[in-house]
Amino acid sequence: MIFRQADISKKPVTFRTATASGKIKLKPSTVARIRKGLTEKGDPMSLAEIAGMMAAKRTPELLPLCHPLKIESTTVETSVVPSGIEVTVTVSANEKTGVEMEALTATAVALLNVWDVVKAYEKDGRGQYPTTQIQSVRVVRKAK
Repeated sequence: MIFRQADISKKPVTFRTATASGKIKLKPSTVARIRKGLTEKGDPMSLAEIAGMMAAKRTPELLPLCHPLKIESTTVETSVVPSGIEVTVTVSANEKTGVEMEALTATAVALLNVWDVVKAYEKDGRGQYPTTQIQSVRVVRKAK
């Protein structure tokens, strides 16, 4: 099988933006620990925000057919909800191709970093994660 990156050479540069969101479902006790600032590894919200920004910029390293883009803005918003943490990422650039993959990658990596910070509190007695789930990672808006 041959893979090819899309040919964007004839496309005009346009302002593009995309917003993606997702959620990590956590135990109520873990959510309470986050709200009280009692996670041993540090603040999962702050880490998610930094990791999400870094991930947006590194998307072409993870997704081989993505074009390297000059991202001009990345915003990562996190919020604690009763069932876990929600992440929303908006990426913008003046480019020839869209930024939705960067927004999706940033969202997924932000959520994975939350999981990493709280995994000790999410395990059951057998070391498994029966309730922890990354859910609903999707593009909620894109525009050009």
